[in-house]
Amino acid sequence: MSSTTWLKLMAVGVLIAGLFSLAVACVPAPPVEEVPPAEEVAPPPEEEVAPKEVSLVLWTKEGEEPLEWNQALVQEYMEANPGVTIELVHKTTVEILREDFLTASLAGTPPDLLWTVNDHAGPFVAADTIEPVDGLFDLGLFIDAALAAVELEGQHWGVPISSGNHLMLLYNKKLLAEAPKDTDELFAQGKELTGGGNWGLVWNQTEPFWLVPWLGGFKGKVFAEDGVTPTLNTPEMVATLKFLHDMKYEAKIIPPESDYDAADTLFKEGKAAMIINGDWALGSYVEVLGDDLGVARIPKVVATGEWPKPYTSGVYFMLAKGLSGEKLEAAQDFISFVVSKDKQLEMVKLLKRLPALEEALEDPLITEDPILKGSADQMVVGTPMPTVLEMRCNWDAMKPEMLAVLADTKTPEDAAKAMQSAAEACIKALE
Repeated sequence: MSSTTWLKLMAVGVLIAGLFSLAVACVPAPPVEEVPPAEEVAPPPEEEVAPKEVSLVLWTKEGEEPLEWNQALVQEYMEANPGVTIELVHKTTVEILREDFLTASLAGTPPDLLWTVNDHAGPFVAADTIEPVDGLFDLGLFIDAALAAVELEGQHWGVPISSGNHLMLLYNKKLLAEAPKDTDELFAQGKELTGGGNWGLVWNQTEPFWLVPWLGGFKGKVFAEDGVTPTLNTPEMVATLKFLHDMKYEAKIIPPESDYDAADTLFKEGKAAMIINGDWALGSYVEVLGDDLGVARIPKVVATGEWPKPYTSGVYFMLAKGLSGEKLEAAQDFISFVVSKDKQLEMVKLLKRLPALEEALEDPLITEDPILKGSADQMVVGTPMPTVLEMRCNWDAMKPEMLAVLADTKTPEDAAKAMQSAAEACIKALE
């Protein structure tokens, strides 16, 4: 092959290769298939968790208007907390509540919660039937006096609902313009207001709770300085019993007989100008008498110059021994609901009771109310009610002897001796 021919062949080869490359370059690329974005898949709906079912049993010592408030509180709480059921059981007296609770605890079937008075703490602690509340609630929110009334063995055994629970002098302004300042005025005014089925003064003559304010006015106490040794056979107790006897048989300003209900009815019906009763009754008396209700201290004892000293305490929640888990949590939440400031002030409006919550006690609702101011004025000269178990022995010892003096079947001296002996025997039996 000549060189010329070779060159021609090379040129043709290069041309063919170039055309091939150009052809390849001009072939369109296959279309890219667009992948649509993945649809967002909503997470499966969370299953609604039904509220845990918790049942509580609450025993209350309240009656009438306070009981209605108890019922309203329970209903409101259950509506806001559908998983919680609270069975409210009314006990007709504090004594029945105490006895029934001890019996139920012994049988292993106590209620979960109590709405009761502070002096139950002593026997309940001794029987190991309630739990201390320290660490379960912020007790620093409550007034010191209310906490002191349920303090035993360095622990607190109740959550305060109200403070006071004290006796005072209440009077009908339609019958008496001003309350007597001392016992001389009490007897003088009482005589003027007694007659024709009407009485100057009424009070519950069947319970020694109405005796102890006067004992304080005569400078007496039911215990020695150790707080557990009875001091019932004293000149101060004799003077107190003689004073009550004179009120009935010399001044004749009180009925021959009257228990709590009888005294309460006479006052509400306008047949008694004055009554010695507790702060728990203020709401019902305001409802009946309105602005004609007056509140004052129990009159000063002329013989000593001392104000009578009613026992002060309050109303408390107590927790049954062994309450734990979901029941305890529900109980804590319900109690916190009841002792909130809003509910404390609601109690003040409805029942005229002094709150135990420090913040609520300073509210204008109280400081600007003459009824509550009068109640508070009486409370400041009161004395904390003993909570020790030995106090139960004192109550049981005082009652029959006070009744005997008021029935004129025993002298004050003999009654005081019998009180002391009975209290000492009772305490010895506790050992």
